[in-house]
Amino acid sequence: MSNLIVVGFKDEFTADKALQELRELQKEHLVDLEDAAIVIRNKEGKIRIKQTQELAIDGALSGGFWGLLFGFIFFNPLLGWTVGVLAGAVSGALTDIGIDDNFIRDLGNTIAPSTSAIFVLVRRATADKVLTDLSKFEGKVLKTSLSNEDEAKLQIALTK
Repeated sequence: MSNLIVVGFKDEFTADKALQELRELQKEHLVDLEDAAIVIRNKEGKIRIKQTQELAIDGALSGGFWGLLFGFIFFNPLLGWTVGVLAGAVSGALTDIGIDDNFIRDLGNTIAPSTSAIFVLVRRATADKVLTDLSKFEGKVLKTSLSNEDEAKLQIALTK
C-alpha cells in the first residue's frame, strides 16, 4: 500500500528540485514512487499543477499505434491513426490514477502565494537514506497518510 506525503516549501522552485532529487533516488532504487505532482502558487495567488503522468499524451500515443494498426488491416491507415489518437487522448484525459486532482487543487489553494508543494505517493522507501537527502530542502509536512510517529520523524528530518 502506498503512502501519501505532501510537503510545502518556502518558494516556487523548491518542489521541482525535491522532485528531481526523488527521481534520482528512484534510479538508485531507494524510493519507489507511484505518482507525484507539484503545485505552484505564484505571487498573484494563481495555482499551477504539474503532473508527472501525462495520461492524455500517453493515451494519444497508444491510441495512435492501435488505430494505425487497425487502419492497415481495414485499408485506411490515416483514418485509423486519427481516430486512435483522438480516442486515446480522450480516454487518457478522463482517466484519473494516483493522486486525486481535486485533492491536489484544494490543498494547493491553501498554500501561501509564492510557495510550492510536492505531492507524492510512495510505494516503498529506504527511509533513513531518503530523509537524509531530502532534509536540505527544508519543507513543512502539510498532509500524510503516515502514522503520527512517522510523520513526526519526517517533519524533524525536513527541518534539520
